[in-house]
Amino acid sequence: MPFRLDRAFIRVSGPDAVSFLDNLLTQDVTKIAERGVLYAALLSPQGKIITDMFVWDEKDRGEPSLLLELDPARAENLMRRLSMYKLRAQVALADVSGEAKALFALDAFDGALPDPRFGAALGWRAFTESQTDLADGAALLETRRLALGAPDLARDCAPEEAFAGEALLEELNGVDFHKGCFVGQENTSRMKRRATTRKKFCPVVFEGAAPAYDAVISAGTAEIGRIRTGAEGRAIALLRLDRALAAAEDNVPLTAEGREIRLDPPDWLILPQREAPRGGSAD
Repeated sequence: MPFRLDRAFIRVSGPDAVSFLDNLLTQDVTKIAERGVLYAALLSPQGKIITDMFVWDEKDRGEPSLLLELDPARAENLMRRLSMYKLRAQVALADVSGEAKALFALDAFDGALPDPRFGAALGWRAFTESQTDLADGAALLETRRLALGAPDLARDCAPEEAFAGEALLEELNGVDFHKGCFVGQENTSRMKRRATTRKKFCPVVFEGAAPAYDAVISAGTAEIGRIRTGAEGRAIALLRLDRALAAAEDNVPLTAEGREIRLDPPDWLILPQREAPRGGSAD
């Protein structure tokens, strides 16, 4: 049986719905019909995350219609920005959070699709416009995402704090580098091409309760990042991952609130490239 999640929904409908969103979002929205749901983000022109979202295909409405599912705290800003970009596009925008409801479960259920970020490892998701009386699945989803090391971009970073690469959009299947232009594409593509992303989200582990949100992470005496959401023994951190990895190689302890923490990068995380020493090459 699925659980409910507290999410906002914005409907984008009309003849230009797909092309309108495809010109704005990081994912190739033209693939929505074959995939059913996409993970995507709207970036600032500088390439920083404004909000991430799931894009759902409403196949049964008789006209092109897509639902944008996102954190409620980011919905008003997204609606304002979509309205600003609308211009002459033949689309209608509507906040339908009171109609659509988000569903989640760790196992497959009727009408559900695997989470487009990790597939079934991060559970199954769907939306419904039927009235539901289901238990809240937020805690279950939180436990699973922390175990996998996936950031919640509505909670782990402020709007326009992190670039797309820092927010792990590439690892989480949230950006298509082969599609046409989107807002913030130039900086996003340049950072990927030049491998200049040094700061990233990465899980850290420790003994006991999680350090406070935004607690400073230090390598020796140098501040290199901050703790974000966490639970007993594990948290998501936003930090200079290159410096953290170098500190680990040099046996320099990482600390937060005076306690030792350790990096726990998952095998899917793209690690920063080591800079070549002057006069030589990297190992």
